[in-house]
Amino acid sequence: MTSGVGVILNILLIIGGLAAFAAVISLLSPEEKKLSISDIDARRVKESSSFARLDQKTLWGRFCLYILEAFGLEKSLEAQHLLLGAPERPQPVDMLVEKIIWALVLPAAVLVFMMFTGSDIMLWILFVVCFLLGFSLPTMLLNSRISTRQRDMLGNFSTTVDLTALIIESGLDYMTAFDRIIKIAREKTTLEEEIGKMLNEVKLGYSRREALERMAARTGVQEIRSFVSLIIQSDELGTSLVDLLRNFSIDLRTRRLNKAEKLAAQASTKMLFPLFVFIFPTVFILILAPMLKDLMSSGGLGF
Repeated sequence: MTSGVGVILNILLIIGGLAAFAAVISLLSPEEKKLSISDIDARRVKESSSFARLDQKTLWGRFCLYILEAFGLEKSLEAQHLLLGAPERPQPVDMLVEKIIWALVLPAAVLVFMMFTGSDIMLWILFVVCFLLGFSLPTMLLNSRISTRQRDMLGNFSTTVDLTALIIESGLDYMTAFDRIIKIAREKTTLEEEIGKMLNEVKLGYSRREALERMAARTGVQEIRSFVSLIIQSDELGTSLVDLLRNFSIDLRTRRLNKAEKLAAQASTKMLFPLFVFIFPTVFILILAPMLKDLMSSGGLGF
């Protein structure tokens, strides 16, 4: 009977806390003000943002906007969306909603479970831990996707640079070279998809420099940024792009070789932990087990 009353009190406490939090959000939410003529550009940028989909008239929309402003997540979410390649889904607002849902659902599930099994102190400690974990887990997953995407782009980047230099050497410009590379590709890689987006942006009216810089920003890879800088520099100064690209390709392959040698040198050190924890104890058991069995069956050492 006492445990049932405690569960009911905990549920009422949670509901009361959520109601108080909703009241604070409604009080802290600023009233809409009329924009002056100087604020027209700011309103235009705000309406074009992904977060403009959040309706401030609803409690959920105000709650999401409060979390967005309180934790300063707008720039980080937009940066993650850009490094993912600016896909249609998920948008930055979808990432924000996913973070909030994880931060609410995960601790709520643990809270309901601990109400029936654990103590009050452990309950609230687990609630806070699961809230922080649920809020950070989507970011960790997105960062893992970004790292995988960047490794995929670097996998055949040196080959793409060599093909670009070869096509330019035949008498074509670099934009035509990029277009040829995409057309002859049987299966488009992540890097070729980004190059295709860059070409489409040029067709839509962006300058070559802007399209190249946007591509470099979407990738977030230093090697691709250097590649774009070489092309822009050659375009502005009128220098030979073929020689620059060939030297750049050689430098890329040298860096990959040095990185592979470094990882190979670290492999022996990284293997020590599994050797000491898993391999050596098993070997000792296999060697000493028959000896210990014989000693135990013969009555010990016989002293």
